[in-house]
Amino acid sequence: MSPIRSRKHLRNPLLFASPLSLATLLAGGLLALPASAQDAQDAVNAAGGSGGTSGPAEALDHISVVAQRLKYGPSDLSSPKFTQPLVDTTRTVSVIGNDLFNEQGATSLVEALRNSPGVGTFYAGENGSTSTGDTVYMRGFDASSSIFVDGVRDLGSVSRDVFNIQQVEVLKGPAGTDFGRSSPTGAINMVSKQPRMEDAVDGSVSFGSADQKRTTADLNRAIGEHSAFRVNVMAQDGGVAGRDEVRNKRWGIAPTLAFGLGTSTRVYLDYLHVRQDNIPDGFVPTIGLPGFSSPDPARPWLSDAPPVDSSNFYGTASDHDDQTIDMATVRVEHAFSDGARLQNTTRWGRNQQDFLLTSFTTTEANWVTPDPDDRSTWTIARSNPNFKDQRNTIVTNQTNFGLHSGEVGGMQNDLSAGVEVSRETLLTHGQAALDGSTWPAANLYRPDASASSPAYGRNGAHGRARTDTAALYAFDTLAFNARWQANAGVRLDRYRTALDAIAVCSATRSPLCGTLPAGSLVPNNARARDTLFNWNVGLLYKPAANGSLYANYATSQQPPGGATLELSTASNNANNPIFDPQKARTAEAGTKWEFSDGRLLLAAALYDTRISNEVIVDPTDDSAYLQAGEKRVRGVELGAIGRITDAWSLSAGYTTMDTSVAAGPAVTADGSGNLAYTPRNAFTSWSTYDAGNGLTFGGGARYNGGLHRGTDRAIGTPASTDGYWVVDAVATYAFSPKFGLRLNVYNLFDRDYVAAINKSGYRYVPGVRRSVLLSADFHF
Repeated sequence: MSPIRSRKHLRNPLLFASPLSLATLLAGGLLALPASAQDAQDAVNAAGGSGGTSGPAEALDHISVVAQRLKYGPSDLSSPKFTQPLVDTTRTVSVIGNDLFNEQGATSLVEALRNSPGVGTFYAGENGSTSTGDTVYMRGFDASSSIFVDGVRDLGSVSRDVFNIQQVEVLKGPAGTDFGRSSPTGAINMVSKQPRMEDAVDGSVSFGSADQKRTTADLNRAIGEHSAFRVNVMAQDGGVAGRDEVRNKRWGIAPTLAFGLGTSTRVYLDYLHVRQDNIPDGFVPTIGLPGFSSPDPARPWLSDAPPVDSSNFYGTASDHDDQTIDMATVRVEHAFSDGARLQNTTRWGRNQQDFLLTSFTTTEANWVTPDPDDRSTWTIARSNPNFKDQRNTIVTNQTNFGLHSGEVGGMQNDLSAGVEVSRETLLTHGQAALDGSTWPAANLYRPDASASSPAYGRNGAHGRARTDTAALYAFDTLAFNARWQANAGVRLDRYRTALDAIAVCSATRSPLCGTLPAGSLVPNNARARDTLFNWNVGLLYKPAANGSLYANYATSQQPPGGATLELSTASNNANNPIFDPQKARTAEAGTKWEFSDGRLLLAAALYDTRISNEVIVDPTDDSAYLQAGEKRVRGVELGAIGRITDAWSLSAGYTTMDTSVAAGPAVTADGSGNLAYTPRNAFTSWSTYDAGNGLTFGGGARYNGGLHRGTDRAIGTPASTDGYWVVDAVATYAFSPKFGLRLNVYNLFDRDYVAAINKSGYRYVPGVRRSVLLSADFHF
């Protein structure tokens, strides 16, 4: 028998432990950014690393010294697959350091990604479902399944904290050669903090609006001549400004040991554990927003219904989002005397999520108005309880071999090649009300968050999916002379996916259930296997030592089940194994320039991405589907990061995204040729000025253009949203090198805006209202 579940979200305030020796999370910049991997290790050795060797050992260690850069300074990518400095990397890349996102008071991956233009959580879920975790869109497509930690795929729809993150790398354009199956428009890699050969304690204690409380500590200790220990801890509890009941409560710990620092062989042992106990946000009805009209022809006056209070919470006391994240990693690096280096990474990771979010759709039937003249009697059905009871696991081993500055026919050659094997698994259990009861309706304008859901539990539906992958890759860069370089990469992935599941038939008939009655259990099994071949090629010209002009072409593929591991037997689902992988290819041309001795990086690029093999309805037979859909995204991206002067630091970016459906039906509700959930223009900036005497002030502005929602049969809901500007501000005062206060003000002008909308337009995500965060930062 299924266990009965009924839960009230009684949340106690977070109890902060007796203070550790806390210090600031703002690492700042102690040293200028090294111009190359060689210079990077020289800086580490000069800063106290002992036993350093010359040549290849220095080149390999650039992975571990990102923290040594100047404030906001452009930093190289962490992966050994990228052998060139950022200024000579032939693609659009945003490297967001923790000095930047910590100064902004960012605590999650989504908040850190605001520093990359056009990347954000613009999508709020399907018709009856509400999105959870880091639902990130990039250049017109969902990139949530292309999130990596230290180059290893991170599965699950969880929310990721950045307390143990050194930098976030946003790689735009197809990343199939870098990571295998991936989003057609890019990937996101989070780089974990690693031990250093020094003794330091950093930390922060923060309090803010909506009862926000957060504390972090970062302890680093040298424990031997070549060994060090580092541990990061975090605890947070608080609401969301402008949203009732919604709560983010979590704690985490990340200990790390390193051996052989400063020698030719290094070993890193990492572990991460994060526990979250959140109250999720089911968002707000779009009633009364621009573009809204009555869903019921018999009640045209509903078009005049005023908007609801954007702070309203339409869930119940049972809503919860419990997440447990565990990750264990062993990395071994060895540098050979001939310029070669070897890196091996073994990772076990597991994300578990137990989730209930009570959702709604404002359809004609669900919107009840017993007294048209008394809006206090109007209700909306809580018609869509969203359950998630799943566990994602990954076990992988990655081996990379690199050779820097080798000679091929008199030309300098940088080679990176490797092999990766992985097993990813997914275990899911379906849940529902056990006695067929429905959730209580909510008062439309004054919803009661204390309402209880009916008893619920597992309903017999379950699924087990597994994907095994073996991959080979190679990247090579040839420098013909001081002016010209060419690079190329290839990757071959052999994968096999299997799904064994039991589905529960609903009242709506499906081909899987046929004439079986609702509640029947039926098998839903599927298999897929294939070989993916991805490649990229680039050409770079250096008109000066501090600048480059480049052109690049790259491909990627997303096979059936590649995003979630869940195959489908539905004929209209792209995860049906009868279909071929979705394919993407991008052509890009750009330029990058370093100024102020490498302290400031400017970049500009033109890009054109084309996606093919999209599953669409056969125009001659609406019961059949074929892979003839094509989509296109093209635009311009500009970026700047670093220091303009010794006192003035800047991070800024602007992008245009001209999206279109090149072949196939329209995918937006307004019938336009655009892609959904993608602003046409986006801008982000953050800048601070050191006024001296310990005072630093600054802030930033973000702009996201309007969004087109997806197309479905919803009636009367807005088809699009308006663009918006948001301005944030910061002021810090350092009383001494060891202690300072920081005040962040978010949405300074209290702008009311729609941050995201769901596919049907029934729900939207209100922008966070004006709020403040006061932090005490420490460094010892």
